[in-house]
Amino acid sequence: MRLKLISCDVLYREMCAAVARSPHQVDFEFLPKGLHDRDSAEMLAEIQAMVDRVAAPPYDAVVLGYGLCGTGLAGLTARAIPVVLPRAHDCITLFLGSKERYLDYFNNHPGVYFKTTGWIERGEGSEMSQLALRKWGLGMSRAELVAKYGEENADFLAAELENYKVTYSQFTFIEMGVEADDRFERRTQADARERGWKFEKIRGDMSLIESLVNGEWDDGRFLVVNPGWRIAARYDDGIVGVEKAV
Repeated sequence: MRLKLISCDVLYREMCAAVARSPHQVDFEFLPKGLHDRDSAEMLAEIQAMVDRVAAPPYDAVVLGYGLCGTGLAGLTARAIPVVLPRAHDCITLFLGSKERYLDYFNNHPGVYFKTTGWIERGEGSEMSQLALRKWGLGMSRAELVAKYGEENADFLAAELENYKVTYSQFTFIEMGVEADDRFERRTQADARERGWKFEKIRGDMSLIESLVNGEWDDGRFLVVNPGWRIAARYDDGIVGVEKAV
């Protein structure tokens, strides 16, 4: 098969490693992690435009290096060829290898914030992410919030923007085996110390990523969307389903 991979670039190292070992010809394009910081409609429109540009032939399918990502991919439509999506709420499932492992770890570690090489290397400090932070008020002073949103709204936003300090209490670094050295792990440890948070390193699992680019799309782990159908959010263990495109 010849596949077109469209992926978030937080998975860049992992996807490149998997593509190099795939039995299929896989061409790829990556979109910046900051795309998640836009609203869902903008995210969907950009990914849909990329999917629409993929022609058949030469391609047999489009494979997506994304989860449902909130509702960011709900409504994405397969045109001339199938579109394949992992059954995942977000990319952490891809890093951990299954939605079951993700759920188990999350349930047993309340307040966890995950880090990977890609999250640090490509997700922090990018121009798009910084613009999104400013858009939602993160990093703005109270005076700036008052000027933009008014006194009452500024107080509410300031309180909400501080909630992460209560919500999160641990950094977990997922080691995928594609890291060149330990600098991203050490950076995560330093961030945890600075915040007074716990730190843990766990081993990631490349199996879901590898299966995506190897064409091993069993229904329990992947959704295959045939032409004329679109992705729909499901509120069950399947996470995503299909519905007829309008």
